[in-house]
Order: sequence, then structure tokens, then C-alpha cells
Amino acid sequence: MQEEVTQKVIALSIKTAKLDAAVLQKALKLALRQIEKQRGKPKRGKQTLRQLKKSGEQITNIKITDDNIKAFDPIAKEYELDYHVKKIEGGEIPRYLVFFKGKDIDSMTEAFREFSAKKLNKNKKPSIRKALAAAKDKAKQLNAARDKVKKIDRGREI
Repeated sequence: MQEEVTQKVIALSIKTAKLDAAVLQKALKLALRQIEKQRGKPKRGKQTLRQLKKSGEQITNIKITDDNIKAFDPIAKEYELDYHVKKIEGGEIPRYLVFFKGKDIDSMTEAFREFSAKKLNKNKKPSIRKALAAAKDKAKQLNAARDKVKKIDRGREI
């Protein structure tokens, strides 16, 4: 009985004129995709509320006022968090209710910490235009000093 459980056989039927490695690889990838589709591999990241509740795990939620949840998507996938965003109608400022589910509380906490650090550091980045203006002023000062030295060459003015 144990051998039957550990060994699995897949019957694959391919209709082709010439069987080579590329055709076989393509057929195996298609078969794997079909098996994963039947198995129902759990989706990660943004989901519907029904999909989130389906697993039976505890769901937590938070309220946010920003609609920049798209920036959170890569971090949620990295920490394997599932979430759903629901817009709360009413009021001047749009508010969102975000439902979360993760492997454990530590991964959720770390994901929130990384997202908030990323968001806070985004505002602290120096402006490129300000840096360019400062570089232009510095270049003008260097050119002015170079012109002054050029005119005093060998004790006489040119």
C-alpha cells in the first residue's frame, strides 16, 4: 500500500509528427498547469473577501485613508500575506477597510513595518531638481575661479 501512495503515474498523450525535447517539454508544462488548476493552488496577494474567508483562518482588519494599497502588493507577496480592500462609502475623505490574513502575526507585523518605513523614507528623498540646481551653482563658482586664474597668468593681464 505504501508504494502505491508514494508512486504516481501520469499518462500523457501527445499527437505530433516528430517527438523532440521541445514538444515534450511543452506538453509537460501544459500538464503541470492543468494539474495545478485542478488542485486549486491558493492565490497570494489581493483576493476577494470570499476567498479570504474560505481557508477558515482568522482575519484581521485595519482602516486606512490612503488609497496607495498598490504599493503594498509586492510586500504582501514577499511575506505571503493575503488581503482584501473594501471602500467605506460616506464622508469627504475616502476610507478603506483592509482585511489581512497571514501565516503568523510576526510576518504581518514585519510586513507592516517594512511598508511604513518605505512610505516614510519616500518623502525624505532629496529632490533631483534641487540637487541639480546646487550642482549648477557649484559649477559656476568653479568656472569663475578658473577664469580669474587665467587672467592673472604670468603677472600680466591678457
